[in-house]
Amino acid sequence: MFLTISTTGTPERPATDLGFLLHKHPDNAQTFSTSHGTAHVLYPEATAERCTAALLLEVDPIALVRRGRGKGRGGAPDSALAQYVNDRPYAASSLLAVALATVFKSALRGACKAMPERAAAPLPLRIEVPALPARGGAELVRKLFGPLGWDSVDAEPVALDTSFPEWGDSRYVRLVLTGELRLADALNQLYVLLPVLDDAKHYWVAPDEVDKLLRAGDGWLAEHPEQKLITSRYLSRRWGLTRDAMERLELVRLAESEGLEVEELDNAVEADETTDTPEKPVPLAEQRREAILAALRAADASRVLDLGCGQGQLVQALLKDVRFTDIVGVDVSVRALTIAGRRLRLERLGERQAGRVKLIQGSLAYTDKRLTGYDAAVLSEVIEHLDLPRLPALEYAVFGSARPRTVLVTTPNVEYNVRWESLPAGHVRHGDHRFEWTREEFRAWAAGVAEQYGYGVGFTPVGPDDPEVGPPTQMAVFTQNADITPATATPKEEQA
Repeated sequence: MFLTISTTGTPERPATDLGFLLHKHPDNAQTFSTSHGTAHVLYPEATAERCTAALLLEVDPIALVRRGRGKGRGGAPDSALAQYVNDRPYAASSLLAVALATVFKSALRGACKAMPERAAAPLPLRIEVPALPARGGAELVRKLFGPLGWDSVDAEPVALDTSFPEWGDSRYVRLVLTGELRLADALNQLYVLLPVLDDAKHYWVAPDEVDKLLRAGDGWLAEHPEQKLITSRYLSRRWGLTRDAMERLELVRLAESEGLEVEELDNAVEADETTDTPEKPVPLAEQRREAILAALRAADASRVLDLGCGQGQLVQALLKDVRFTDIVGVDVSVRALTIAGRRLRLERLGERQAGRVKLIQGSLAYTDKRLTGYDAAVLSEVIEHLDLPRLPALEYAVFGSARPRTVLVTTPNVEYNVRWESLPAGHVRHGDHRFEWTREEFRAWAAGVAEQYGYGVGFTPVGPDDPEVGPPTQMAVFTQNADITPATATPKEEQA
């Protein structure tokens, strides 16, 4: 990764003063260790008329994988190839932002004991980032940097391959910023906006990231027209942190308009606070669990299978309701079952509670006699993780062999994906999804399964039911027709 900062000067105010402001001498090439590689600071040119400081970050991909443990770009821990083959060593990202904060720590604070007046005054600056990922394209780059006082924001798209112009542009741009700004302001803008444009962070976003954002955004973020997008992306779309940051930014804006200190206004707001505070939106996963629990109660089910139970969130919710007397969580992943066991604290449960729940390993592509005789089975966000040719095997194992009285199936509604601001067009919601169905496709599949195995089926929306694209999650409720024996089901004698 590479970034250059240039300025011009006169014999009275030489450009080499940049070395004082950055606390890095122009005659020396310096090296700094970071958690993911080595940062170098050098000066390609250093005269009274013009001075350029360059920050070169050499990323160690192995250290990135080991320290990140699969987080960040590349996604899941089992995306092995994506962890090693990616743009991390070359394109500006949160890695470069962290290097900026590490190498130019004093400069970001605007501190310079040798030249405090130069640190406080605007400088003629030219900043270049040769390879900047821009999720949103060159237009978004201009929207983010344009309101920040730069005379020119040049975001030139980088072609996918200059030998094949018909392939179009990549998601990278060559960014050149020119204008007169305080060096500290320019560095803080880069510190925030580099990971925002990349739309990914290589480390876990903790609550202290809100403080870092507000500190780096002091003086410009509260009034920025793209404040919401910047805040959400910088905090990796963690809703609680984003809400906290937005509330604190609004306090900053109000304090500035009233000519007060933030602390004074904050105290006044707390004193006048009423019970009309907006409630926190309920996460979709929680809405899904509530819809499933409601359907199970309506079906008068007491013995329940959670097929593909994952880390045990639904099993935990079932265990809290005494009407569910026999709960079995099934998953093919031993690791997931181990995590579920820890979540449920199985070793600490009393004898009565422990007798209500069981976790077993099993594949839903095969029949399993342990799963017969239950009132209901739940397949929550499971079928979309199977390759389509394997669906018939699951259908037979659940509807033909286990044959619970009620089966609940939830799956994403692909039509709703256009409502997710964070989801690129044409992408599924999770990297492991083999498919995502429209409402019509899901209903057609469910109707076929119901007819083949002797069930009736109804449909329930989960989450906000958009009048144009429907709900984010669709749920099918299958109810066994007791007087119908499906021709394709295994005979009862064989099941025994």
